[in-house]
Amino acid sequence: MGEVDITQKLLIKEATEVEEEEVVVVVEEEEEEVEELGLINKVWNESKKIWVVAGPAIFTRCSTFGTNVISQAFIGHIGSTELAAFSLVFTVLVRFANGILLGMASALETLCGQSYGAKQYDMLGVHLQRSWIVLFVSAFFLVPIFIFTTPILEALGQEENIAQEAGVISLWTIPLGIPGAMVSTIIAFWIPNVGQLLFVICGGCPETWKGFSMLAFKDLWDVVKLSLSSGVMLCLELWYNTVLILLTGNMKNAEVSIDALAICLNINGWEMMISLGFLAAASVRVSNELGRGSSKGAKFSVVVIVFTSFAIGLVLFFIFLFLRERLAYIFTDDEDVAKAVADLSPLLAFSILLNSVQPVLSGVALGAGRQSTVAYVNMACYYLIGIPVGAVLGYVVNLQVKGVWIGMLFGTFVQTIVLLVLTYRTDWDNEVTIARNRVSKWAVNDIGESSTDK
Repeated sequence: MGEVDITQKLLIKEATEVEEEEVVVVVEEEEEEVEELGLINKVWNESKKIWVVAGPAIFTRCSTFGTNVISQAFIGHIGSTELAAFSLVFTVLVRFANGILLGMASALETLCGQSYGAKQYDMLGVHLQRSWIVLFVSAFFLVPIFIFTTPILEALGQEENIAQEAGVISLWTIPLGIPGAMVSTIIAFWIPNVGQLLFVICGGCPETWKGFSMLAFKDLWDVVKLSLSSGVMLCLELWYNTVLILLTGNMKNAEVSIDALAICLNINGWEMMISLGFLAAASVRVSNELGRGSSKGAKFSVVVIVFTSFAIGLVLFFIFLFLRERLAYIFTDDEDVAKAVADLSPLLAFSILLNSVQPVLSGVALGAGRQSTVAYVNMACYYLIGIPVGAVLGYVVNLQVKGVWIGMLFGTFVQTIVLLVLTYRTDWDNEVTIARNRVSKWAVNDIGESSTDK
């Protein structure tokens, strides 16, 4: 029986190698056809492919994140303490948890993208189920953070009244005045998740969803390893703002400082949803091109996506500079908070400009499966440069919250430069080889296992 299994796997491997050779020939022919097109037509064709992914991703992310912004706007008009507490929960705790869960889930962007590019459509459903298992276990260990919110925030040096209010919000048993905003936020989070689940399992993706499979429990460790590197990369990025909020909470007049920074971070975060939509597009386009064996296609996709996202960021940069005096009144009636937000608005505008490029470059790394490299870059730029500079400017130079933001901006600037250099120096032919080996390994293992199960 063992000899039959080995022979079967060898036959599968040989068939896969033959298919790969045929794919290489097809890709070369397609690249020759593309080269015959003019630059404008090439950009137009690539832009259409990008917006097929980026458009829905931007709409979904902006709509989902918008529930936070709208809830914050309502709660901000209840009182400054409530606004500070809400900001701590969503900027510190929720972002902490989302950093882990979104990071662990981003392994799918590599695995599914490259499998789709290699036309192994049935593997997408298996990868999705494996990711569900990993994420469920991860979420189980995050629950205590929301149960013990108050003592955690007090231990981190936050003011007692803000920590107490945040503890109530995190348990969703909110005192009168906040429940409407919180209930609507929770419902808004659940509806798209349930809708997407039903879409997947009820026939919306017939080629990629073949039903629940025991293959989801095989090779889980490989998924965990890729998920961990993805998780570290995204956690270091999302937790950056969390640390800045905590630093601000230890400054003079903490309520006003937290409120002003949180308002700016939420506006920045809402704009960031556009960049994250392009991150998704970059990840999908790069992984698809690498999966099908086209290094030229991957490289061209990167150039078009980066310039498209930067152009949108430049427009938003000027819009937020123009609206600097009016932004805060959407979220608060407090004059002190409004003045603090207006003072931070130029820094907000520059952050938006940088954020139009940096996430897209991270998406390129995700598509190529280079999460660990970006994790090292994030750690160095954010935690060894940005936060120390922000702490010195905020506490020592006494620039307060503005100093913290300048430090954050400087760390992001260094990160963007490093990612640009890394992307420019990428050997795309080598990335194609790595992607092909990864896809072949998963395909042979999974098809072989499923055959022997029968």
